[in-house]
Amino acid sequence: MAATLPILKRKKEKKMENEFRDSIATVNKQGKRNWIYAKRPKGELYTIRSIVSLLFFIVFFSLPFIQINGRPLFLFNILEERFILFGAIFWPQDFFIFGLAMLAFILFIVLFTMAFGRLFCGWVCPQTVFMEMLFRRIEYWIEGDAAAQKMLQRAPWDTSKIIKKTSKHILFFALSVVIANTFLAYIIGVKALGEIITDPLSEHAGGFAAMLIFSGVFYAVYAFFREQVCTVVCPYGRLQSVLLDKDSVVVAYDHIRGEPRGKFSKNEGDCIDCMQCVNVCPTGIDIRNGTQLECINCTACIDACNHIMEKVGYPKGLIRFASENGIATKKPLRFTPRMKAYSVVLLLLTTAVTFMLISRKPVSGTIIRTAGMLYQERGTDSISNLYRIKLVNKTTAAVQLRLKLEDAGGSVEVIGNPHIQVKAEGQGEGTFFIVLPRKHIHKRKSSITIGLYEGNKQVGSKQTTFLGPGL
Repeated sequence: MAATLPILKRKKEKKMENEFRDSIATVNKQGKRNWIYAKRPKGELYTIRSIVSLLFFIVFFSLPFIQINGRPLFLFNILEERFILFGAIFWPQDFFIFGLAMLAFILFIVLFTMAFGRLFCGWVCPQTVFMEMLFRRIEYWIEGDAAAQKMLQRAPWDTSKIIKKTSKHILFFALSVVIANTFLAYIIGVKALGEIITDPLSEHAGGFAAMLIFSGVFYAVYAFFREQVCTVVCPYGRLQSVLLDKDSVVVAYDHIRGEPRGKFSKNEGDCIDCMQCVNVCPTGIDIRNGTQLECINCTACIDACNHIMEKVGYPKGLIRFASENGIATKKPLRFTPRMKAYSVVLLLLTTAVTFMLISRKPVSGTIIRTAGMLYQERGTDSISNLYRIKLVNKTTAAVQLRLKLEDAGGSVEVIGNPHIQVKAEGQGEGTFFIVLPRKHIHKRKSSITIGLYEGNKQVGSKQTTFLGPGL
């Protein structure tokens, strides 16, 4: 019986060590919200993050206003099925290119995460940048640091508290409106957004409602839901467990150097258990417990720990960017076979997307033979089929297109105007006959090519089938 006591003790200690994985820091044991009051971070990495965030704000708020050849640089108009990337317009017919580009982007994120963890989340994710570098800074400015915020929350509703809370939420909602309008500009364009803002409300009731909904969502996220977007909602955080391995670089605590923790004792590790790494964490975790899904790699704990290490005279880097293997074996980051395989696939996809973008025709469309109709006889020596063509103009200028049968021995007869008019960045359609001599028809269904010409210049071609009597 006595021999089993140490075993039971070790099992209990092991269980207690991993209890933190059974819950998240933002929810207590009763299932209620545990509000996070993160201490204001400072340090070298935080300064760099601030510069990166400033660049993010400049790019985010300026992109909708940048135009190339009269087009916005980026536009994702789902309602009109019109997408613009780097000034190039994409229609539903080009969606396979857009899909490949998104697949390449997802693979890039996977590869990046395998190598550098959730660095994207902590440094350039819009949710984190807006929350930590905008809304939380306003909170520090109005309510003070973490300790002052806790005291204010517990204080009675006197004049000072009402003024501070009201001022904060007014600024939060105003910023949410600005962010919501910017996001709408990416979807409907700056011009359409300006019309919603300046025209009478009755003319744009739907647009105004969308603006209010977007603003309300952003306000609710940044004022109340906050870090739970990263820990509860975001699927990327959940995918960490399958993307990371022991060679991935993450924000990590050097347990070999730091343990056992103690208060300035020569017999203990370098960690003095000051809890500063926990106090500055925006998701409320203890990084010393190891990699956790809540960690967004914001590096606030690195700055806080380095500051303490400097004060007590210990080397910096107790918490740093490192891999598990790097800490355990002192090995540098390795480019693993799995990372190499993802890199090859990413390179192939990027090459394919680039080729498709370069080779994309300025005018595209579809030609469909009229359903339910067989061929028509033209006298004794010719056969005709009736077709309908739908064209998409991807340029900023209107075009007049002429159809020409590339296969010798036949002709195209357009019904109505011989030229098909297609507006700039618009669509056009027409109906026409293809007439072939009987002597050129050798089977019941033949493949033919229709050239699209603007003047004497070919701007595209489409293939279709011709139905005849056969031999």
